[in-house]
Amino acid sequence: MIPIARPLLDETEAEAARQAVLSGWVTQGPQVAAFEREFAETVNAAHACAVSSCTAALHLALLAVGVRLGDEVVTVSHSFIATANAVRYCGAKPVFVDIDPLTCNLDPDRLQPAITTRTRAILCVHQMGMPCDLARILTIARAHDLPVIEDAACAIGSEVRLAGTWERIGKPHGDIACFSFHPRKILTTGDGGMLTTANPEWDRMFRLWRQHGMDIPDTVRHGAREVSVESYPVLGFNYRMTDIQAAIGRKQLGRLSELVARRRSLARRYRALLADIPGLAPPCEPWWARSNWQSYCVRLPANVDQRAVMQRMLDDGVATRRGIMCAHREPAYAEDAPRFALPASERAQDRRILLPLYAQMTEDEHTRVVEALKDGCGYRRRISACQSGRSPRGACAR
Repeated sequence: MIPIARPLLDETEAEAARQAVLSGWVTQGPQVAAFEREFAETVNAAHACAVSSCTAALHLALLAVGVRLGDEVVTVSHSFIATANAVRYCGAKPVFVDIDPLTCNLDPDRLQPAITTRTRAILCVHQMGMPCDLARILTIARAHDLPVIEDAACAIGSEVRLAGTWERIGKPHGDIACFSFHPRKILTTGDGGMLTTANPEWDRMFRLWRQHGMDIPDTVRHGAREVSVESYPVLGFNYRMTDIQAAIGRKQLGRLSELVARRRSLARRYRALLADIPGLAPPCEPWWARSNWQSYCVRLPANVDQRAVMQRMLDDGVATRRGIMCAHREPAYAEDAPRFALPASERAQDRRILLPLYAQMTEDEHTRVVEALKDGCGYRRRISACQSGRSPRGACAR
């Protein structure tokens, strides 16, 4: 079976985790602090704060910019449900706008009509590692004095061109960026997340909130020469990353350039191999974006059934995933009808599939995926019929 994703973990990460275990400090501690410093340096951020997941990061980011009960946050439905859920954690309402069908990211043309007096923030998503149109989104947000949070769960190592310069996602270019280290992401710590910001007060609040609102961190209390008693000035959460996770993350971070380069090479090969499937559309990378290709998502030809293609590929030993989900279609959001129509979001979910992509992927595996996709789309069967003279007139037109 060729999986949809496979994390690159070996003895390097195992030894790092072993050293963390043997150190005696396994919860949030010196490894977390080192991981934060190294991550901030990698993305050129002033501050980086590690947490237990990207969902936790999104929740804290929304709290930091002032999202509270009764507010609205403009975002996309076309994302993993955690994006919308984090808005609801704050007692706020996600206002869904449609996506650009080419990039599968928030369409800036849909942003302006969604902003009201109740809008507190804009939450954009760098979907599948493809940077969204930050230049246009930021222009609109600044005109309305609204903070921008980047859901960069998939986007470590991706780059965006702003003011003539290529910069990595995570600086952040909005106000806060949130990352994931889930096993399907390019870097993994098993699970975990990171917030980056240029605002020192927000970074201070992230660190307070992630540890139950405790005003004296464990690292300070355990190293103190005098007895210290902590207090809890704010309502906090248990959103800490462990030192075991951070030790693994530091080793993963060292692989980042290699992993992104390999995935970009595989993406180029996919585009070449898929070029002869009539009606199939590869993902679009705008001139101002450099994706890390966390996922490779193709739009199926109009005459094939998504589920049937996925099943045929699974029968051939190739795992796939449907197009990115739409939160507004889920039962948890059924009672709250979207304010705007979302046709491009729904088509992306229904007409696209994600193909396997991981750094260890061999050329043979890569070719097998493409052949399975051709079978699923009926392309090789049509070619065979054409060659035997049994196909209807025009069946092999490209």
